[in-house]
Amino acid sequence: MTYRNLGTGTDDDIYFIYIEGGARMKAANDKILVQFRAKDTQFGVTRGTLKALAAELGTNETTVIHMALSKFAADVLPTYEPDDGPLTAKQVQMLREDAARHMPQGKVLSRQRLFA
Repeated sequence: MTYRNLGTGTDDDIYFIYIEGGARMKAANDKILVQFRAKDTQFGVTRGTLKALAAELGTNETTVIHMALSKFAADVLPTYEPDDGPLTAKQVQMLREDAARHMPQGKVLSRQRLFA
């Protein structure tokens, strides 16, 4: 899902998702108090900035907060299952042996370097 197509009305547009799809979403009973900053920083915004975003997007402040948190979650949280940790020495050895069997054999005909 991308968040770059703001206002295009496509299915991957976050504005479309929350304005059109958000109307059908059920609100949870969980609530949180938001304390606004005295000035805008990378760690928070003023109430005025939130109001300006809501006005620009033609939506309410709650939806703007959800849009921001949804984008932040997509950027920060992994979208894959955690792996089983580092490979064992035996697994590394097996991979090296398998790779050696698949490496080309014979004389090198040409060679290129990415960095000189």
